[in-house]
This record gives sequence, C-alpha cells and structure tokens, in this order.
Amino acid sequence: MTRVGVVGATGYAGAELVRILSGHPEAELTILTSRQYAGVKFETIYPSMAGVVDMVCEEFSVNTVCDRADVIFTALPHKLPMEIVPELIRRGKKVVDLSADFRFKDASRYEAVYQLHTAKDLLGKAVYGLCEVYRDKIKEAVLIGNPGCYPTSVLLPVIPLLKNDLIDTNTIIVDSKSGVSGAGRSLSLTTHFCEVNESFKAYKVAEHRHTPEMEEVMSLESGKSINITFVPHLVPMTRGMLTTIYSRIIKRVDHDEIKDLITSFYDGCHFIRICSNSGLPDTLHVRGTNYCDIGFKIDTRNDRIILISAIDNLVKGAAGQAVQNMNIMLGFDEKTGLWKR
Repeated sequence: MTRVGVVGATGYAGAELVRILSGHPEAELTILTSRQYAGVKFETIYPSMAGVVDMVCEEFSVNTVCDRADVIFTALPHKLPMEIVPELIRRGKKVVDLSADFRFKDASRYEAVYQLHTAKDLLGKAVYGLCEVYRDKIKEAVLIGNPGCYPTSVLLPVIPLLKNDLIDTNTIIVDSKSGVSGAGRSLSLTTHFCEVNESFKAYKVAEHRHTPEMEEVMSLESGKSINITFVPHLVPMTRGMLTTIYSRIIKRVDHDEIKDLITSFYDGCHFIRICSNSGLPDTLHVRGTNYCDIGFKIDTRNDRIILISAIDNLVKGAAGQAVQNMNIMLGFDEKTGLWKR
C-alpha cells in the first residue's frame, strides 16, 4: 500500500480527495492536515464520512508529512504550495498540487494573474497533469501541476482539433458554466445561497485567471501563439461544469470525420466519452464521476464547429484527475479507485 497524505483536506477539493482515496485499494490515507480544523476529526467536518474515515486533522509540518506519506496531495490556495513543495520534493516525495502554482511553464504568465513565483526552478520539472494528453510524461514525474477545472473542460475537447490543424485559432470563443463549489469552501458574499439561488450570471469576463493557463497549453500543442475569448458563468447548482467552444473550421470535414478524429485521439482513454450522434453532454451524467463527456455540432452555414464538454468540477476538474495522476505516476491502472460514483 502507498502511504498518502492530503495537505488542505477540508476544502471542497481536499475533501473530495479524502472521499476518493478512502476507497482506493492501493492507497492508505496516513495524514490529513488543515489550518482551520487542526485537532478536529474529519467526520465532524464532513459527517458523510462517519464510519469511513476515522482520522483527526493535524497542523501541517514538513517533518510529520514526510515521515508518514510517500505521495502528497497539496489542496491549498495558490501561493502556499510553492512555499512547501520544494522541501517535499527535496525529501524524495511525489507531489500532486491542485493549485495553479506548478501548472505553468512560463513563470511570467503565472505572475501576470497570480503573484510572484518563488519556486521557478521547479516549473521545468513539473508536468501539467492533463492525464489523457500527457500520460507518458506523468509516468516519469515527481511533481504534477493538476489542471484547473475550466482548462480541463476546454482543453480535452479542443486539443485533438488543434493537433490536426482543423480550426482557425484566431476565432476560439469559450463559454463555460460552473457549479458554485468551484469557488471553494471559504465564505464569500457572492456564493451565499441568497446570492446564487435563482441567479445565473457571467463573471470575470475576459479576465479570468484560468485563461493564460489554457492559452499556454493550446499554444504549445498547436505550435503557434493562441489567444482566446473566455467567459465563465456561475450556475445555481453545487457541482458540475458545462463548456461550449466555438471556432471556425478551416478544412472541409463532416460529422463522422470529426467524431473519428476525436475518438482516435482518445483511443484507450477510459474517462473520455464521446457522445452519440444524437446526444450532447449533460452535467447530470458526469456528476460524481471522473468522466469528461464530449459532443459537438458542425454549423455548416457558418463554417463553425461547436464543441461541448461536461465534467464534475470537483472530480475530473480537481480531485479525481489528481488521483488519476497519482495512479499513472505509480504505475497503477489509472482507473483504480475512480470507476465508481
């Protein structure tokens, strides 16, 4: 059994990690840390885990975490991981970081939307953990920058088209809708029940900090500089994410050719499901799972393709993909611990 620790176990992503890892046949949860709930039993914070996880949350200590875990998930706000991950790596631990601190190759892109990066030397060592695209690199990695939820929902459907030079990269427009859990567990007026119930709104239009993350990966995969228009929306539901991507097609292709292309690109990828010709993704059908459902429609009148994806923002968009990354790093079947709702 692999000893596993979760640093920041009581946020929504951290708690989802605990839920998934508690049923993982190859992993043993050995330490949970929490700044806010140190000394409190995990089941007190999340009663749904009573009888499942009988552990007490602890204050973070590098020595304690390294003594008791071999793989460490850091589910912390941005900036905090870059302060502790270098020492974890120095001590020979494998790390999957769920913040943005190690998602970028270009530190200046990170610093433009987050803050000064204090562990730039690790950016070249970190692997962007989009499992179905970078699986071979993940196998050899010691540090994973787990992708953001919005980027996961955008990159998985669009990368096969970019790799085959099928779309005009100057015309990519992304429209995403997320459940409120994507904002995290910390209290905020904008996520209070009375503020989100019966409300549907766009936010951070053309300035969301996941945009440069997506643009960097798209540019690397296409071999050309790409800028996109990205508009996220907040939907009054707890979890789930639906993304719609619009772009002009630059080659004459029909529906079956596009479907065959995406299907072939993700051949053997269990967690990618291509919708049938008559179906389109629905957040209901991925809730609680690590699947990314992908569908599309060709708008022949306007020479435009409309790509649609659905994920659970806390699973494929965070904790599930993080566990999938761990599975690949350790040589397990990547479905291990993830195939059930």
